[in-house]
Amino acid sequence: MLLISMPINVNQEYTPRKLKLMKKKSLYNLFFILDFLYLFIISIVFYFTLTINTNRVIHIPSGSVNNIVSYLSSTSYNLNILDNIALRIIGKPQSGWIDLQAKHMTKYDFLYKLTTSKAAMKAINLTPGETSYFFLRDLSKQLNLDLEKLEKSYKKYSYKTDGNILAETYHLPLGMSEDKVIFFLINYTNRKYKTFSKKVVAHYDKQKWYKYITIASIIQKEAASIDEMPLISSVIHNRLTKQMKLQMDGTLNYGKYSHTVVTKKRIKSDSSDFNTYKIKGLPSSPVCAVSFDAIKAAIFPKKTNYLYFVKSKNNNRHLFTTSYKKHKNNIQQNQMIKKPKLRKETVTKKRKSIKNIWKSVH
Repeated sequence: MLLISMPINVNQEYTPRKLKLMKKKSLYNLFFILDFLYLFIISIVFYFTLTINTNRVIHIPSGSVNNIVSYLSSTSYNLNILDNIALRIIGKPQSGWIDLQAKHMTKYDFLYKLTTSKAAMKAINLTPGETSYFFLRDLSKQLNLDLEKLEKSYKKYSYKTDGNILAETYHLPLGMSEDKVIFFLINYTNRKYKTFSKKVVAHYDKQKWYKYITIASIIQKEAASIDEMPLISSVIHNRLTKQMKLQMDGTLNYGKYSHTVVTKKRIKSDSSDFNTYKIKGLPSSPVCAVSFDAIKAAIFPKKTNYLYFVKSKNNNRHLFTTSYKKHKNNIQQNQMIKKPKLRKETVTKKRKSIKNIWKSVH
């Protein structure tokens, strides 16, 4: 094939009319491009200002931006290539459960919060005096975790049956595995125990420390108030020194018996080493989770000669004594609190109210 090239006249002169037409054509092209850009920008702005509805707490899978966009699209968020590009510009979303802090927002706010929102947290409270048996069930329910896996991890990381997790309020991120939750709680407690031990006794011996935690757990179960804790502690230390059995109901509120009333039948039938009516010394494990107030009382008991205490029915506090004779007297006084008087008072009040009603009617 022959290619015939047309000669180009470099020296060709453009007439004013041609120049005017060329200029006009260039302006048309420019206006067309600007209009297109304007419409494009308006469309993009409109798209990213659309309102979307979402759950406040959502789960973001690990992986690439493409995987995350695909996952969110499959969960009714309708994301597309524009969202994909925007996320690459804003930043990669963090994986796990995140708290968006709102349920209604623009598309741009949604994408921005995917990359900046903090992990969704759940406040879990471990009450002083509660046992791991009930705490693990509470964890399972509130964090939607498998109870068997929690119990398995607890046995894996715990040092004793109980007292391995400090009684506190914990803020845990949603989406943590059972193993990570238990590891975090026990590891946090170990660090707290070490720090406190070094502060008060200048060193940390795990075996000796858990003897204090065991005493603290009994104090936690028995004391009616924080003020009473050093007194309860003194009774425990005094009885241990004299090699007396502790004989305290609180030690039988272990595990699944945390909220069970201790009866004479239970005292006779329970053969565990938590039954301080039968064994001498301390149980082999703490009875429950403890607070720092109980730990302080366990380490620094009040100096007394008290060996006995019983709860007073008058004010819900304890009556402390040095002799069994006085202790029995306190028990008898509790039993002799005059209930008939209370009944007479209520009967008298009822009679007065009946008289008043009768007068009002007549």
